[in-house]
Amino acid sequence: MATHAQKVVTGLRSNWTFKETDSSEEWLETAQFPTNIHLDLIKHNKIPDPFFERNELKVGWVAEKFWTYRTVFKSPDASAASYLAFDGLDTYATVFLNGKEILKSDNMFISHRIDVSTLLSKDGGENELLINFEPALERAKAIRDAHPEHFWKCWNGDTARLAVRKAQYHFGWDWGGVYITCGPWRDIRLESYSARLSDLVAAVSLTDDNKQATVKVTAHVDSPADAKIAASAKVVVSITGARGISDSTVSLESTAEIEADGTSVATFKIDDPALWWPHGYGKANLYTITAQLLGPNNTVIDTVTKKTGLRKAEVIQETDKHGKSFYFRINGIDVYCGGSDWIPADNFTPRVTKEKYRDWLELMVHGNQAMIRVWGGGIFEEDIFYDLCDELGLLVWQDFLFGCGNYPAFPDILKSVEIESRQNVIRLRHHPSIVIYAGNNEDYQLQETFGLTYDYEDKNPDNWLKTNFPARYIYEKILPDIMAEDGNGVFYHPGSPWGDGKITSDKTVGDMHQWNVWHGTQEKYQIFEHLGGRFNSEFGMEGFPHIQTIDSFLSPNSSERYQQSSTVDFHNKADGHERRIATYLVENFRTVEDFEGFIHLSQLVQSEALAYGYRGWRRQWGDSRRCGGALVWQLNDCWPGISWAIVDYYLRKKPAYYTIARALRPLGVGIQREHWDWSVTHARPLPKTKWESWVTSSNLDSVRGKVEVRFISISTGKDLAEPLVQEDLEIVPNGTTDKVFIGEVDNVEKEPHVLSITLWVDGKVVARDVDWPQPLKYHSFEDRGLNIRFDLPEKADGKKRDAQGKIVITVEKPLKGLVWEERTGVRVSDSAIDVVPGEEVVVDVFGLLKGEKELSWRYLGM
Repeated sequence: MATHAQKVVTGLRSNWTFKETDSSEEWLETAQFPTNIHLDLIKHNKIPDPFFERNELKVGWVAEKFWTYRTVFKSPDASAASYLAFDGLDTYATVFLNGKEILKSDNMFISHRIDVSTLLSKDGGENELLINFEPALERAKAIRDAHPEHFWKCWNGDTARLAVRKAQYHFGWDWGGVYITCGPWRDIRLESYSARLSDLVAAVSLTDDNKQATVKVTAHVDSPADAKIAASAKVVVSITGARGISDSTVSLESTAEIEADGTSVATFKIDDPALWWPHGYGKANLYTITAQLLGPNNTVIDTVTKKTGLRKAEVIQETDKHGKSFYFRINGIDVYCGGSDWIPADNFTPRVTKEKYRDWLELMVHGNQAMIRVWGGGIFEEDIFYDLCDELGLLVWQDFLFGCGNYPAFPDILKSVEIESRQNVIRLRHHPSIVIYAGNNEDYQLQETFGLTYDYEDKNPDNWLKTNFPARYIYEKILPDIMAEDGNGVFYHPGSPWGDGKITSDKTVGDMHQWNVWHGTQEKYQIFEHLGGRFNSEFGMEGFPHIQTIDSFLSPNSSERYQQSSTVDFHNKADGHERRIATYLVENFRTVEDFEGFIHLSQLVQSEALAYGYRGWRRQWGDSRRCGGALVWQLNDCWPGISWAIVDYYLRKKPAYYTIARALRPLGVGIQREHWDWSVTHARPLPKTKWESWVTSSNLDSVRGKVEVRFISISTGKDLAEPLVQEDLEIVPNGTTDKVFIGEVDNVEKEPHVLSITLWVDGKVVARDVDWPQPLKYHSFEDRGLNIRFDLPEKADGKKRDAQGKIVITVEKPLKGLVWEERTGVRVSDSAIDVVPGEEVVVDVFGLLKGEKELSWRYLGM
């Protein structure tokens, strides 16, 4: 019987060097570890900053070369078997240990574990680990060219990307450049053990009343073939209350024998469990589960600890008057999923720190967003991403990694995809935040666009492989099978968008990507609410980032510092962006020539467009869950560019971020005139225009409040009629109190005016909204009588970033789009604000002290 030694883990993060494979140049130290080739070349000034000006064109050669990474490490002092564990190699990699090939990898999403017991030097001697990386695009093109029978079509990037299991955005997208990376992008370790705990999964079930949870914990034990676990070995599993739990703690322990299949099962019953809730609905309570693998004499061989949450997550799809619903129910509570789509936070992901991940995801919480969708053209994110979503109470929609393409289904690719997908589902299945997986991003839309064969009624998977859309086999066979076997009960959706085999633009079923604002038919954004479906998982509008971000990729005093320059255009990868931005700008606003004024207008276009979408779709939540959620494309950027992001690469918030935050407040109000298409009617006004107002709530209890609607002249600031007031309105919980006031605007006799609605609860203003006659270009916004007062603390009690002051705003005439400067280290609670006379608007400001330069601002017509 083998000796059961304690597991020993040695991280291989030091002594790494690199060079071009066939070069005679010296080995150079890597910039960090994990790493990739661009980061290392930047460190040694071998390439210029890839994000500056048009340097993307100057660094393309990097992807055409072969690169080698090398480290030296000592053998462990252990009699147990030794393994090299690779969490991720990007992408075509051949690994050598002490001169012997031990691994070939062609998928950056797959992890590997190689037995190197007989290859390590003896008695603590040194070992050389060498990894050769081949050009991914060259290899991918060879695969594509070898298979002319496949219909190679994609949107964004070279079609060869479809042949390689690598982050698809590396090949270029309509919001990011072409940076084809390689290198050891995730951790590498040396592990020595006679046995280990390879996985720990907790299956949670709740009684209907949530009063008791059953937690079935399965520990998976792995041991080398020549070191089988002794009959006396066992697993001890404990579960304890953890972060977020104040009045409900638990500490339970169970000892279970190891079964013949290498599993050990412990089941716990927890009364009155502290449930995991999305933020805004309760605490994101987490429990800690620990498993210890014990050998003879109860010696601890290995320990694994994971945090998980006790929750029940459902996607509700029921036939109703609008078609078939699609919304999320958590622990029996319907949750409106307002949120964002997420792309990788950098073209060079190894440099995204844990602190930066926290900064990004805390923006979601501050912005009242409930769900983040990890998009299928990027990566399965780092563990810290999902850990933070668990902690912060953010719901995660996770795509599998296929995007905008007709993917091949050759046998070797299918095998690789199955390994990749199963590994990552298993890695992530303990996270309570993940509530849905989708098979791909827009691949069914591409199938429709190019007329590829798809017979929804044909349920024979073997037939699918014979069509010119063979990837259906992945989305409707491989992935659902994996989810059924290893998905821990998380809902699976074949694609995004997807609607039970109906056309992907069907508004009555499933989710949809609504791109007929910006792309497609380029509809007026004022009708966004009429374009949505049961769940709007993508929609958006471009907006420029702040001037500091533009300046980050321009030389000082650059002649390119204007909105139509080639460098600025180069940093906007969207097809036809010039005409699309121009169209929406000239349709709605008076144009300006100065650069910063143009930036402000583009941001207001984005802000206004998203306001119409979020406001209208959240209102529909109260109409039999007609709209279950809205996820803007996109939260973030991977470089300093011009895109649909609502927060730029440097975490500078665009005005749209604040607009969305207001629309998703626990209590919100809306007021809106019916749409009048001024282009079609040649600017001839309607005699009368209907308008409606409403209150939205995500509170689970009924609230009473006061609602007031005012009618205020744009030109004079005077009220044109007596306000409409309801002193004691009962607000419907978790829904919409619709048509609080309705009416008509007389466009002939009444001068142009805004409709302003305010909601008070317990004497405090909790929500405002202002409706403006469209388009805004027809009105003058000069001389608003704006008064701004900064009330700032003298000093910080504690960290300066937490020092809180306030900005008090009043106007004499209605003001549109007051946007603050976004300064590093300073945070405001609201921006992109509309202000009306007679109201004092107070904005909290953090990190700014008396005597420091006050924030600058800009508003429409300034």
